[in-house]
Amino acid sequence: MATPPTSKSFALPNDLPLDCGQALNKVEIAYESYGELAPDKSNAILICHALTGDQYIASPHPVTGKPGWWERMVGPGKPIDTNRFHVICANVIGSCMGSTGPMSEGPDGKPYAMQFPVITIRDMVRGLVALLDGLGIDRLHTVVGGSMGGMQALSLAANWPDRAERVLVIASTARHSAQNIAFHEVGRQAIMADPAWQDGDYYASDASPDNGLAVARMAAHITYLSEEGLTAKFGRRLQDRSSKSFGFDADFQVESYLRYQGSGFTQRFDANSYLYITRAMDYFDLAEEFASTPGSGKLADAFAGASSRFCLVSFDTDWLYPTAESRHIVHALNAAGAKVSFVELSAPHGHDSFLLEHAALDRVVQGFLE
Repeated sequence: MATPPTSKSFALPNDLPLDCGQALNKVEIAYESYGELAPDKSNAILICHALTGDQYIASPHPVTGKPGWWERMVGPGKPIDTNRFHVICANVIGSCMGSTGPMSEGPDGKPYAMQFPVITIRDMVRGLVALLDGLGIDRLHTVVGGSMGGMQALSLAANWPDRAERVLVIASTARHSAQNIAFHEVGRQAIMADPAWQDGDYYASDASPDNGLAVARMAAHITYLSEEGLTAKFGRRLQDRSSKSFGFDADFQVESYLRYQGSGFTQRFDANSYLYITRAMDYFDLAEEFASTPGSGKLADAFAGASSRFCLVSFDTDWLYPTAESRHIVHALNAAGAKVSFVELSAPHGHDSFLLEHAALDRVVQGFLE
């Protein structure tokens, strides 16, 4: 994919230190902003995107033309009201929508590809904090994140406890489980097994590992849904035929749907970025970051200095980051003496419920911000 246009980009004035021990120089952070920033800068909300998200939260995507990924939530008169708040959403480092990542130019003048250093969720947040510094925003009204965005929100609260007055975490976790790591590894192996991957050096060639990336997306997309939702939407209904083909075409509607999701994803996302971001998610373990010795970390220690007010939201059909993960975070926050509220919402759509129409979620978000 070609580097897409972005309306705003901030060049970090200093090198960005990374958890792996390396540092990135000449880092660009691509971002979008909505609504006016108050003179005292007290109304800024940072929204952190998920794995395959980007900065186009409430504006048309420049590659696909589709509406912003959370347009239903962000805008004038919406739960995150841009008549009241200044909303910022930035593309994380390692991604492919304008922020520095594997497809960016490296020190040798060529795309980094697999020479890009392995990053962590905390590294992503370091980039976001540097962006906020550049914008002159010392303290956020709220940091909001769903899924991987929730990991970033938690990381900000733990590592930069004075930067956000409120922290809203939706359908997320404080560490990646073995099952989630396993799903990610299936996706990575699909990409790396594609002959067009070429050990990551495919940017100058005519072929890119679209087949592998599509399979990775298909496998991941299943985890975003629920059995109830899949059954209601597709069941065992056939796709554009009255009987089975006795072949390996997409006989079933659910097969056709997954193939569509996979092929569409390759138009807007970079395969190497997928490798790096999934690895960052797999490395995420907030308790481990604050452990004095390996294996000794307690999640409550991560929030020992937290001054923010927290709100955690989970969904009863989310098996990717089930309610037990949110409860674990809530218990740690309680142990740390933090101010926290928690709600489990009922929804049939699994992990993706936070992206879809949900009146109860709208009320929770709006109420917490107010």
